[in-house]
Amino acid sequence: MNALALFSSLRNPRFARLYAAQTISQVGDALTWVGLALLAAQLAGPGQAPAVLAIALTIRVAAFVLLSPLAGVLADRVNRRTVLVTCDFGRMAVLGGMFFVTQVWQIYVLMFVLNALTAFFTPTNQATVPLVVGRDDARPAFALSSATTELLGIVGPGLAGALAAWLGTRTLFAVDAASFLLSGLLILTLPALRATQDGTVDRSTRADLRDGTARLWRDPPIRFALLMELVAALAGAMILTVTVSRVEGGLHLGGAQYGWVMAAYGLGAAAASLAVGLAGKRVPLTRFIAVGALVTSLAILPGNVVPLSGLMAFWLIAGIGQNWVNLPTETLLAERTDEAAQGRVYGAHFAWSHLWWAFAYPVAGFLGTRFPEHAFVIGGGLALVLLAGVWLSHARKISSSISDQARTAP
Repeated sequence: MNALALFSSLRNPRFARLYAAQTISQVGDALTWVGLALLAAQLAGPGQAPAVLAIALTIRVAAFVLLSPLAGVLADRVNRRTVLVTCDFGRMAVLGGMFFVTQVWQIYVLMFVLNALTAFFTPTNQATVPLVVGRDDARPAFALSSATTELLGIVGPGLAGALAAWLGTRTLFAVDAASFLLSGLLILTLPALRATQDGTVDRSTRADLRDGTARLWRDPPIRFALLMELVAALAGAMILTVTVSRVEGGLHLGGAQYGWVMAAYGLGAAAASLAVGLAGKRVPLTRFIAVGALVTSLAILPGNVVPLSGLMAFWLIAGIGQNWVNLPTETLLAERTDEAAQGRVYGAHFAWSHLWWAFAYPVAGFLGTRFPEHAFVIGGGLALVLLAGVWLSHARKISSSISDQARTAP
């Protein structure tokens, strides 16, 4: 497969518009969090801004865990275009409200509404990709989307900072709102996006919620991937919470150097997305997932002893590992789930994967404050122990399940 094959999915005009809408909304997400940080510093003061952001992030994860399974059920029952457009226009309205915020509590309310809408948008969008391109072409489509997401994670904050300096913090929210308006208008140009129904009549919402989670846990390769995402979350939480103290406290460097390290992490993830897409179906997804979990766990082990250049190199490798867990899992869900159930499966997965981060963040925070000189080696060791347990309990089941699928394939 040559490099151009990664972009083959853009020949599908429906996916091209969906991809463009997703990219524009992700630019909006980058503007949101930079604007929120600046607004928190204005309203609460620089000393209290981290606490405000921590509460906002907790609200974000809580909204995802509680609401995304319901979003998946809805995506299986209604026109997904309606869900996506409603979420984009709703986020536009919320961000318009951010322009007028004067109290910290108002930030919390608007952040819950904003992330509730994102909890409906993201799994619906994920489930729509294989619906639009077909399950056989989902790999390059997901890979392209993932690479774009990682690159925007690198350049987005810089773009947001420049716009904030030029236009002002509150005007940044107006630009952000306009990005969601444009995303919604693009999605409106798509035809109806409905999944094929499985023939079940009068199925209750509660039954569909249970079914989404049950499908994750009863399929051995998907269960393996979900548990490997817990391994990756432990390693990733260490990177996101402890790196700043390592750079500024351990290496006695500044914010610019911290930005270089995190940019290397994002570049690794972006490059890994391209590798998954270019590999096609020659490499089993579960192999990518296992190698990715191992690589990202090993890469953080020397974090407390290497200099800046070593930290950048290892974090680039860790970014590759993180992506090789998360991206193939999204594709695995598409390939091993019936179209009629993909919405609720993606919704349940979105909730469970964020629940792993809700568990991993406190662990990383504890290690970073209690064992600052050994945090990365302890965190990496915990991730490796968990990885070994998952591998030993699932390797044979995965091999058997994949072989059965191959024998029954047309």
